[in-house]
Amino acid sequence: MTSWQYTRGLHDLGNAVYAYLQPHGTWGWSNAGLITDGGTSLLVDTLFDLRLTREMLDTMRRAVPAASRIDMVVNTHANGDHCYGNRLVADARIIASRHTAEEMMTAITPEQFAYLIKQAPTMGRVGQFLLHAFGQFDFDNNSLTIPKETFDGEMALQVGNKEVHLIEVGPAHTMGDTLVYVPGDRVVFTADILFIGGHPIVWVGPIGNWLRACDRILAMDVDVIVPGHGPITDKQGVVRIKEYLQYVYDEARKRYEAGMPVLEAAQDIPMDRYATWTDGERIVVNVAAVYRELSGDTSHPNTMGLIGQMAELYATMK
Repeated sequence: MTSWQYTRGLHDLGNAVYAYLQPHGTWGWSNAGLITDGGTSLLVDTLFDLRLTREMLDTMRRAVPAASRIDMVVNTHANGDHCYGNRLVADARIIASRHTAEEMMTAITPEQFAYLIKQAPTMGRVGQFLLHAFGQFDFDNNSLTIPKETFDGEMALQVGNKEVHLIEVGPAHTMGDTLVYVPGDRVVFTADILFIGGHPIVWVGPIGNWLRACDRILAMDVDVIVPGHGPITDKQGVVRIKEYLQYVYDEARKRYEAGMPVLEAAQDIPMDRYATWTDGERIVVNVAAVYRELSGDTSHPNTMGLIGQMAELYATMK
């Protein structure tokens, strides 16, 4: 995709639809979107902290008159880098899937993140990894604003005369992943169903659901695909993520059947074809997701335990 450079800021996708990009798409550096028509605006996700979200909103307001007031916000899932900025748009109609809203209420809060970052220097390898991944963000003086409106499955919205479809495809990356599809403009915002140029992370799974979500995108009549992280892409980017997920599933299954522990399996799987992708330590979370699926474990993943395993793997990769 050469039409849009992968640079920080607002990118005009045509017909009053915009992507807001944050290179290089690694931990916490997520993308967002803006859909407008007839003076009405819909924001796709907020950012990881108030400073970044304020900068994004200011940029949008300078460039797009309809963004002077954000009417609707869609939180695509419960990870903080897609919803911690909600406080700055609290007067908007904030919408998410029911599973996303429920997960937000049990997930780590900005206050807890702030405490973790302050404690990180005393936490050994885990602390070093937390600072590597999240030390650039400011979680102080923030609290989470929960969506006011939820849906199950699918929901249709009107942004002026523009039709927008919310399509829940989780559980996959999280419990309630949502695609935001603008059929009239042949654009879809995929959130973290797509990480372009970086390893995706299967916090919840199963991988089969994620593969079906990719197939859903591939079946859409779209030209422009805005991922949750990384540069704007097309359907080849979706195919690449599908290939990655299928490869990890197949390789992890072999090692599960051989009785290999998760961390050992993650270190053993050849990842040469993805050597240029960022955040390679996420492979251990993805292997753990496959192991849970194969063992029939339906309990909610131990997030801090998974972070600890990533910290161990990251320490060997530096």
